Amino acid sequence: MRLLPWAGDDGKPCYLIGDGKGHLSRTADRIESLQLGMSAGLLDHAADLLADRRATADQLRYLAARLAEALTDVHRIAESRGARVPPPLHADARDGAGHPHIE
Repeated sequence: MRLLPWAGDDGKPCYLIGDGKGHLSRTADRIESLQLGMSAGLLDHAADLLADRRATADQLRYLAARLAEALTDVHRIAESRGARVPPPLHADARDGAGHPHIE
C-alpha cells in the first residue's frame, strides 16, 4: 500500500494498493518529483529573501506559509517512501557504522 502525495477532498490521506507499475503510480511519481523540485526552488528563494534586509513582515509570513506547505509535501513523500522500504532481513540489523537500526 502506498501513501499518495495528495490528500482527499476531506483532507485525509489517500492510499494506493497495487504493484507500483500502473498509471496512478506513475502519476504519483511525477507529482512527488515536481513537489521535491518546487521545494528545492523554494529553499533557494527563502535563502535570498532571508538575506534581504528589506524583506517585509508580509513577505516573510507568505514565505513561512509556503515553506510549511512544502514541508508537508516533503514529509508525506518521506513517509510514503519509508513505508515502502523492506524491513531488515535479520532482527539485529545494524547500519554500516555498526549502530543499531532504529525504527
